[in-house]
Amino acid sequence: MLVVAVVFLFFLAIGMPVAFAIGISGVMFFLQHPELPFTMIAQLPVSQTQTVPMLAIPLFIFAGNLMNATGITSRLVKLSTLLTGHMKGGLAQVSVVLSTLMGGVSGSATADAAMEARILGPGMLKRGYSKGYTASVIGFTSLITATIPPGIGIIIYGTVGEVSIGRLFAAGLMVGFLMMVVMMGTVAVTARIRKWKPEREKKASIREIFESLADTIWALVFPILLLVGIRFGLFTPSEVGAFACVYAVLVGVFVYKEFTWQRLKETMHHTIRDIGAIMFIISLSGIFGYGIPIDRVPQMLTRFISGVSLNPSVVLLMIIGFLIIVGMIMEGSVAILLLTPILLPMVEELGVDPVHFGLIMCSVITMGLLTPPIGISMYTVCSILECPTKEYLREFMVFLVAFVIYIVILVFLPDVVLFVPRILYGS
Repeated sequence: MLVVAVVFLFFLAIGMPVAFAIGISGVMFFLQHPELPFTMIAQLPVSQTQTVPMLAIPLFIFAGNLMNATGITSRLVKLSTLLTGHMKGGLAQVSVVLSTLMGGVSGSATADAAMEARILGPGMLKRGYSKGYTASVIGFTSLITATIPPGIGIIIYGTVGEVSIGRLFAAGLMVGFLMMVVMMGTVAVTARIRKWKPEREKKASIREIFESLADTIWALVFPILLLVGIRFGLFTPSEVGAFACVYAVLVGVFVYKEFTWQRLKETMHHTIRDIGAIMFIISLSGIFGYGIPIDRVPQMLTRFISGVSLNPSVVLLMIIGFLIIVGMIMEGSVAILLLTPILLPMVEELGVDPVHFGLIMCSVITMGLLTPPIGISMYTVCSILECPTKEYLREFMVFLVAFVIYIVILVFLPDVVLFVPRILYGS
């Protein structure tokens, strides 16, 4: 597998599309082992996608795009402004809360970052926020979206690692709110130092908030409906994805009445493109991952790390350092696909709960979206705001430190992650 990994990194370095880099480097394993049937190269990409749990990924992508097309986003922006606009650094606080609310709608950090850069970015720049700070706060707060259900990375981890997606979703709620608190605190401190003014002169009235809540309630209850449906056996994770699509259409057509045939066509176009890219990567990862158990990679890694320490917290910190590097050079969903079969068996041997590890792993790898050289969200936000990368890198350090603090909390306080799953599912 060492040769396969080197070939994969080489293809990434020369700019080859990720899916082809995965597939071709995976073929190298079969060339090293001529005793293996070459027909597996054709069979594995097909079999990789022929599982019922994998249906959740395209369905939730479609549901997220449908909800974004129904007018929910504009209503969430209004609610976020009412809740936090009176605080110092008002629009930056709005970004934090909006990302939290969008977590139940989008599931994609990059999509949320791009949306907020277009909606909140111009207003923040007009009010004196630097381009680097604006890009940093929008980028880092978008990570909340990938944690609160239905986060796509979490679905991939649960499917590949055979971990309960219901438990992962339940844990994601608490972890997402913790990240929101950490980011709001960071914005409050930086806004006070830089003397940025609130977006609103006074707090919104209770009446205004309740009126806005009534208008956005259909989006706010969505993650709760997902958890309730899975917990009480009404839906499997795949079925709840189909329910989400139907729910989004009903809200757009009969409640907000903004979902037209033209928007449906646009949504289908974006969805087909998104699903095609992700599922192509997933299918070819079947070739790459086939050799991992054959070469006993998890066992070798376990022996290496256990030679350093057997303390679960120390091992998690070592893995986090490794994942930070991986996230900087590899797209998030790809890293989760390839590394889950390697790392999960190892941490389970040390007694680490797979749900606890999954939230840490997905959070750390998703942060790679905001770090060079492959940071997709970083380049997306900087491009929309016309922000030089150097300026972004000067400003993002304070949010990076805050994110590291958040990860340390998750590592040393596992009950924070497992609190909600234990209530819903028991120990």
